[in-house]
Amino acid sequence: MPTPHVLYESTGAIARLTFNRPEAHNAMTWEMYQALVDCCDRAEEDPGVRVLVLRGAGGKAFVAGTDIAGFRDFDSAADGIAYEQRLDAVIDRLERAAVATIAQVDGIAAGGGCAIAAACDLRVCTPGSRFGVPIARTLGNCLSAANHARFLDLIGPTRLKELLFTGRLIGADEALAAGLVNRVVDADALDGSVGDLAAAIAANAPLTIRVSKEMIRRVQAHRRTAPGACHDLIGACYGSADFREGVDAFLSKRAPRWRGV
Repeated sequence: MPTPHVLYESTGAIARLTFNRPEAHNAMTWEMYQALVDCCDRAEEDPGVRVLVLRGAGGKAFVAGTDIAGFRDFDSAADGIAYEQRLDAVIDRLERAAVATIAQVDGIAAGGGCAIAAACDLRVCTPGSRFGVPIARTLGNCLSAANHARFLDLIGPTRLKELLFTGRLIGADEALAAGLVNRVVDADALDGSVGDLAAAIAANAPLTIRVSKEMIRRVQAHRRTAPGACHDLIGACYGSADFREGVDAFLSKRAPRWRGV
């Protein structure tokens, strides 16, 4: 169910989920990830809801990723594989939501937050928003195969490699040009613009939207690797000394010292 850090409300055909941990740039805990799953269930179970909007509180971040403090206890490749499997289940649930989903991004969408946005059907952001997965310069871990596939579907291999290899965050205009977002809207017009978009979707034939969404998802899923096919690669990152160094450095607010082992 929703928590103080994940709020849920519905008005007519539009439901809104708010990640409400602005003091931590809405970094996700497992309680918040579970609340995201519960909100997807709640939206689906309400016959009046046709669109679910996801947004972040505070005006600085959509979601800044997973709370890094949760990685401090990782000490093996198996811990990383289990984490990515658990995260995959959450992101997959969002992607499978029977209602249309819109990520309303105002600020940073990084790491797991960028994956959440990518799993939504549409993305609308403000000019000051930034997107990326900066793990090559922060933690030294990796995305799951499923999340690689989502980003490949949106921006293609050339852009994705640059994004992951450099670890940089891209701005709204570049994200729009890359196909990562659908629209860029001034901050003072964001709520209204997303509301209008959601209302336009909600006014259309619900079965057409639901079937079209699921048809596209099945075609994309057909191109993805089998579960477990890339666990050796995930384990190589999460089981490394570099990953432990990356977590320690991040939490200590210093630059990591990479050794490639």
